[in-house]
Amino acid sequence: MHAVVLVLLAIVSVQFGAALAVTLLPLVGVVGSVSIRLVLAAIILCVFVRPTIRGRSRADWLVVGMFAVALSLMNLTFYGSLDRLPLGVATTIEFLGPLALAAAVSRRARDLSAVVAALGGIVLISEAMTTPWDELDHLGIALAASAGACWAAYIVLSRRTGARFPGLDGIALAMAIGAIITLPWGLMTAGAALWSPDALVRGLGIALLSSAIPYSLELLALRHLSSGTFGILLSLEPAAAALAGLLVLGQVLTVPQLVGMGLVVLASILVLGRGSGPERTPAAAPGPVPDPGP
Repeated sequence: MHAVVLVLLAIVSVQFGAALAVTLLPLVGVVGSVSIRLVLAAIILCVFVRPTIRGRSRADWLVVGMFAVALSLMNLTFYGSLDRLPLGVATTIEFLGPLALAAAVSRRARDLSAVVAALGGIVLISEAMTTPWDELDHLGIALAASAGACWAAYIVLSRRTGARFPGLDGIALAMAIGAIITLPWGLMTAGAALWSPDALVRGLGIALLSSAIPYSLELLALRHLSSGTFGILLSLEPAAAALAGLLVLGQVLTVPQLVGMGLVVLASILVLGRGSGPERTPAAAPGPVPDPGP
């Protein structure tokens, strides 16, 4: 039971970190927010993990480099969607990435049907049926969907990274490479605001809530949980996002959006709860796979 509690705490931590990121966006922009989050998370992980750098092959660095690119693009597109969509909506659309990957891997007709139901849920939460086409935030929806595709790539590359790097070495190195990739761009777009006390405090909170804390909690929990149980818990991610959006940002979703979110959660339970879908753990082993933390 304690393992379930740890995963639930990790899910809540990730989504409240995402809600905090929304408050950082007006200060330093999308790229600045991503760069400060990756820099601080990389520092925290590298200090505590102390990843081994020597003795790595060219193939090892290629895999972790691709993992870092997927991680960086996933954060950039997701934070971009947060600038245009409510947190619960953006997270639910993004969640289609791992859900579709899980269904594709399983190749069961029931799982594919669940994905169709999830797509119906996305139509509801995006308000595509009730909002005039020209009033929909097409870019926000496209960014959230792109973040989902990047999340699917992240899952695949996390498995490969976990097979080559022990413990948390893979995610620590990927965070560090991602920080190196995004920091110059962040400095160009945000300038001195990137190092303001307010931005640093919020960035530190995001790094802790979205990376350090959930990765640690999940690493402990996954020693005692089956893949099916973990998949069902992971399916609560959109609901946790809606709760964080309500409590932290005052974002209230409509009834159709809540119904759509329910369809996505139900589809996720059907697919991920069967134990055939991707799990998440911080690139620690070639099995379970982490939630990147929006």
